[in-house]
Amino acid sequence: AEGYVIGSAIRHIPIAGRDISSFVQQLLRDRNESGIPPEDSLRVAEKIKEDYSYVCGDMVKEFSKYDREPEKFFAKYEGEHSVTGRKYSVDVGYERFLAPEIFFNPEIYSSDFLTPLPQVVDQVIQNSPIDVRRGLYSNIVLSGGSTMFDHFGRRLQRDLKGIVDQRIASSEMASGSHLKSSGLDVNVISHKKQRYAPWFGASLLASTPEFPSYCHSKEAYQEYGPSLVRRFAIFGSATD
Repeated sequence: AEGYVIGSAIRHIPIAGRDISSFVQQLLRDRNESGIPPEDSLRVAEKIKEDYSYVCGDMVKEFSKYDREPEKFFAKYEGEHSVTGRKYSVDVGYERFLAPEIFFNPEIYSSDFLTPLPQVVDQVIQNSPIDVRRGLYSNIVLSGGSTMFDHFGRRLQRDLKGIVDQRIASSEMASGSHLKSSGLDVNVISHKKQRYAPWFGASLLASTPEFPSYCHSKEAYQEYGPSLVRRFAIFGSATD
């Protein structure tokens, strides 16, 4: 908020690009795609994730679309054995939309982490100071390769807006007032540097003349652990 990190509101999601690749790999195995060489299975899963996958609006409706018109929605991946050069093909079906769906319905992949991404974002903003919440809802910036799926931002914005609107409606009902809220703007921002944003931000910081003074030694980190960063000059004001 206003250039500072709100340390107390930071949340970690134990789902990343490698988990999506593993999920696609498992879906292909479960479907008995025997043409894929075992040593190439992860690489094929990564290619399918990157080249064929997208975020859908409704998982149940998407299943129905594929079942009604498989010739329209199923794709075919053409591969080549990394060692022998033998060519093979793989049908690409439900995994096209199931791969990124684990961010929005994590229970299809994990039994340990069950909180959808829109709910996590909402919790983070609700845990932030009340005077910055409106600004945070209207300025949600996507960052990293796993946010590059088609329609990712649109789905996140829609689902998050639904959570916010439901909270407002429940509050109005509980208050018994006839006054209606003007609502809250939810805006998810995509941009051209989105894929490399984590690297880009770090590279800008590292290029500043002050950067060496922000650094701590490996020995100091091993002695104090992550708490050392909370006394870090660049973040200190945000985590006190």
